[in-house]
Amino acid sequence: MTEDVLSPDQIQAVRDRVAGLMPQVRADLERLVRIPSVSAASFDQSHVAGSAEAVAELLRGEGLDVEVVAEGGRPAVIGHIDGPEGAPTVTLYAHHDVQPPGDEADWDTAPFEPTERGGRLYGRGAADDKAGVLAHVAALRAHRDRLPVGVTVFVEGEEESGSPSLPAILARHGDRLAADAIVIADSGNWAIGTPALTTTLRGGVRAIVRVQTLDHSVHSGMFGGAAPDAVTALVKLLSTLHDDDGNVAVQGLDEGVAAELDYDEARFRAESGLLDGVELIGSGSILTRLWTKPSITTIGIDATSMEKASNTLAARAAAKISMRIAPTQDPQRAFELLRAHLDERAPWGARVSVELTEQGSGFAAQADGPIHDQARASFRDAWGVDPVDMGVGGSIPFISDFAARFPEAAILVTGVEDPDTRAHGANESLHLEEFARVCEAEAILLARLGAMRS
Repeated sequence: MTEDVLSPDQIQAVRDRVAGLMPQVRADLERLVRIPSVSAASFDQSHVAGSAEAVAELLRGEGLDVEVVAEGGRPAVIGHIDGPEGAPTVTLYAHHDVQPPGDEADWDTAPFEPTERGGRLYGRGAADDKAGVLAHVAALRAHRDRLPVGVTVFVEGEEESGSPSLPAILARHGDRLAADAIVIADSGNWAIGTPALTTTLRGGVRAIVRVQTLDHSVHSGMFGGAAPDAVTALVKLLSTLHDDDGNVAVQGLDEGVAAELDYDEARFRAESGLLDGVELIGSGSILTRLWTKPSITTIGIDATSMEKASNTLAARAAAKISMRIAPTQDPQRAFELLRAHLDERAPWGARVSVELTEQGSGFAAQADGPIHDQARASFRDAWGVDPVDMGVGGSIPFISDFAARFPEAAILVTGVEDPDTRAHGANESLHLEEFARVCEAEAILLARLGAMRS
């Protein structure tokens, strides 16, 4: 199959239709961003339900047969519309739930009031992943009344909470999601002006490490110097997780080598906000460290706060650890290696327990074949430059569930983010011009896949 299934005039016609749609697409995106659909249990879940209904309304407006489903978790939206006889079917994935906003004082504008500054739209979910939802809607609108393929849209409602009910959704509704191609719009692009397919993702493991050294907390002057406190023991234990260069010291974990793309230390420092004088950790290329080697981060510690601290030896302390693992790594095996490492290095005989709280597999795509060829061609049509294949250091564990459930489908991981999106952080934003290119590329992809049957 060659890439030349559409003429330049046909491609330009799709681009022109999308350009005319973008003002309404943006208005609909802003309406979704105003719904604080945080799926974390400590937040009002009526907003997640409202967000699901808003997405369902958008899809019904494009002629899809739509159902809101919940299999013991947050509501997801499934919509379908048939294509021409004999045409392939494409499943379009996004999620409508968002991360908590965090401290609103860290935001320059209100997190749930979309605001444009410097060509970017700021707001929680403006990129991750309500823009993914609207990219799908824009592609449907571009082909209104002449859809070239059958389309199923699946918009999840709990991706930011680990997709706990996704296995149940796939078990009960999976047949409705089967397709020749699955487009997962929850990643990003290499840079402003350079589109990408995400072909690898790291998996993830979260664990809580608890340390106890005393039956109860005691006076530091009376017993300090002979009895170890739990906080110091915890810190000492955590320090064993990396070698002197900052490489993960847990033995037996998988490692890979990332593709060679132009990514230097200066760009990494600029994108990460690394302070002057702070050294990079680990060894190997920067992209290998970010995409295919394991990393371990302490993301939370339970200990006495400084405001409430007294001269006391703490009896107990705990830390939450996030471990990113190579795309090929089995997460359960990674946890077992982590637990063994920590158990064997308990300082001063401290009692150590390690609890697994979350795990997810990585993803490595077979990113070839005619559907991937058409996806790359669609990127070239929209951006005017060749796309790149890139990895992502983060985790989207449900993709491995899709790959297992639909082994014959070509899985295309795309997205709307760029290196300055700051997804999950304060001042999350969407580059509006890039978003338009994303919408163009997806609309062109549907046209290209439809033309493949002729």
